[in-house]
Amino acid sequence: MKKRLRNFDFTLLFTPLLLTAFGAVMVYSASYTVAVVKFDQPATSFFIRTLIWIALAMPVFAFFCFVPYQKFQKWIKPIMLVIIVMLVLVLFTGKVNGSRSWFNLGFFSLQPAELAKVGMIIYLSAVYAKKQKYLDSFSKGVLPPLIALGLILGLIVIQPDVGSASIVFLISCSIIVSAGIRLRHLSLLIAAGVGLILAVMPHMINEERISRFTGAYQPFSEDNVQDGGFQLVQSYLAIGNGGILGDGLGQGIQKLGYLPEPHTDFIMAVIAEELGFIGVAAVLAMLAIIVLRGFYIARQCRDSFGSLLAIGISSMVGIQTFINLGAITGLLPITGVTLPFVSYGGTSLMILFASMGILNNIAKHVRSQELIVSESTFTQDKRGRRPSNRQRIRTTSTTTQTREKTRGGERWTN
Repeated sequence: MKKRLRNFDFTLLFTPLLLTAFGAVMVYSASYTVAVVKFDQPATSFFIRTLIWIALAMPVFAFFCFVPYQKFQKWIKPIMLVIIVMLVLVLFTGKVNGSRSWFNLGFFSLQPAELAKVGMIIYLSAVYAKKQKYLDSFSKGVLPPLIALGLILGLIVIQPDVGSASIVFLISCSIIVSAGIRLRHLSLLIAAGVGLILAVMPHMINEERISRFTGAYQPFSEDNVQDGGFQLVQSYLAIGNGGILGDGLGQGIQKLGYLPEPHTDFIMAVIAEELGFIGVAAVLAMLAIIVLRGFYIARQCRDSFGSLLAIGISSMVGIQTFINLGAITGLLPITGVTLPFVSYGGTSLMILFASMGILNNIAKHVRSQELIVSESTFTQDKRGRRPSNRQRIRTTSTTTQTREKTRGGERWTN
């Protein structure tokens, strides 16, 4: 156990856990009025459920920490099959607020689109890691995984859940670009994506979606201030009231029936009102630590699958944070995307901690390889002399070859 904990990345444990604990406090502050008035439940109902989800997320985190991430390469077919089946079933059986995005299982709700995020990260990372030598060929190396991606995106969009579809699309783009595809292939994909959007846009436009755009970019107009722009106006009031230090924890006004969904989509507005700029900066700093740590691990990992996996997970946290903040500030239309680790949501929290477990697993692998190379290189020989530079290089190369042979991966080449 000591050997396992020696390589443990505690930054990727304590930072998400601290952020989640802070989020639980803010969920209570933001939700007690909603729980009593809107749902006729005890004031602590959302807070207690959040604590339960945190307790359930810890074993999930531990499981993914200690199961070697390389095994996911063998599981991509069943993972994709489960995700596709769930996304199809939810279209017929799921319904929450007019959107068929959730399975209502009685004691909790399950959102398949959240599973699709991490599922596509694993799938694309595994496929593009395996196809490294074929990436020069668009039809053989780049195109096949995009067919599966298009199917997943289509199933999410028709729920409709444009917010989750946007996140899956952007995460996939980060993995595809990082895999090393050629610039001309990337340009072709961008052109095809723009053409597809223009083709389906007339069929996707309705009054609700138009109101989201006008509400985001013209919230104070006479037609929008009490309709599409109402949420954003209340968010502006909350952010403006908070100032630098905020009104104090639990002292916010906008959550008292003015700000819709204060414990989910707009929890950062509540943080801004009650804890001010200082509270918002602290949350963003912790999220930035997670994202940057993930990219650092990806940089250090010499296994292409592990590197792409770390990039995808880090991008997921960063992209979801950007879209959530963009919605509450009017930079982007409101799409119902929650703030990672902070907003209320059981499925999202479980997926995030599973992702952190995978990321920690990659970090442990990187650190263990570094220790093997370091110990092999600087161990004295039988005569008490340090090995020569040629011997050090030979030791490092042997270690790398052994890793590649036993784990079946490919060396990451710049």
